[in-house]
Amino acid sequence: MIDREDMARAVATALAEDLRYGPDATTDATVPEDAVAVAELTPRRAGVVSGVPVALAVFTEVVPDLTVLSSVDDAGAAVVGQPVLVVRGNTRALLTAERTALNFLCHLSGVATATAAWVSAVEGTGAAVRDSRKTLPGLRLLEKYAVRCGGGVNHRLGLGDAVLIKDNHVVAAGSVTAALKAARALAPALECEVEVDTLDQLDEALAAEAELVLLDNFTVADCAEAVRRATGSGTRLEASGGLTLDVARTYAETGVDYLAVGGLTHSSPALDLGMDLR
Repeated sequence: MIDREDMARAVATALAEDLRYGPDATTDATVPEDAVAVAELTPRRAGVVSGVPVALAVFTEVVPDLTVLSSVDDAGAAVVGQPVLVVRGNTRALLTAERTALNFLCHLSGVATATAAWVSAVEGTGAAVRDSRKTLPGLRLLEKYAVRCGGGVNHRLGLGDAVLIKDNHVVAAGSVTAALKAARALAPALECEVEVDTLDQLDEALAAEAELVLLDNFTVADCAEAVRRATGSGTRLEASGGLTLDVARTYAETGVDYLAVGGLTHSSPALDLGMDLR
């Protein structure tokens, strides 16, 4: 499910950006005040849809007496030429809301589409595709929702819902073991993940019974060895760092549980959708 409160905040912020200097001067100058139109939001490129409820929230906020004529469910296919959302209302208001609605819909659908490509690449291996906290400020929960629409799974949402001990934490604590011990003492209810750079550090994390280990910039061969060493321990493994779509399956086939792909949220291209009036 999409986070409604977070969606409302994001929509309010986006509309404030567009309207902070006043109403839509171009539209008000060129469109009769009482004009009514139907707006179709349509994919120009195939992909996976995400963000229809957000786009609809934008229109609902701006367009009085909005009528929704049709919409598709998020996580479905974006088919070129087939509208994902059709609404009817005051033409001025529809055009005022157009870019804000499309910004959300194109971005979130782009995240979902990219995620789906990774999920397809590793299908059948048992590995899941995970996102990271490399998200745009203010859009994290929406972007992570889009990852789920594409078939991926979420890493932690913030700094307080899970422990992720990275290399700088290990340096500060003195060792992997010391960092794990300190994290468990402070937050015993939270899952602890440890980032390791070497197989020796992996052995230390396994000895400390880490729930999850992030294999940072490991080669395929080292990932396979890590899986061998972790077998039977109950510790899950996550490959991360420099992964690309063309090697995704190779890494997944080593037996790791997750592929961490920060690019899903920080650099996925927007899916091209446009709005046309009729």
